[in-house]
Amino acid sequence: MTTIVLDVTGMTCQNCVNHVSQDLGELSGVTDVDVALNTGGASTVTVTADADLEDATLHETVDEAGYEIVGIRRA
Repeated sequence: MTTIVLDVTGMTCQNCVNHVSQDLGELSGVTDVDVALNTGGASTVTVTADADLEDATLHETVDEAGYEIVGIRRA
């Protein structure tokens, strides 16, 4: 089990949370996505997966949703 914490900017509402959660949740191996919305800065997105996910895949997925990853940490 892998936990990846993303700092994501541009998220301002529950619709943004739902969009990012859905898109990341569709990646192969992802078992859970939790978002702590911070409308004044970077929101914390915690992704739990059965296997490690490549940074490029995470960036591409969040970028396509219309937001930007500014930090990635692995727990």
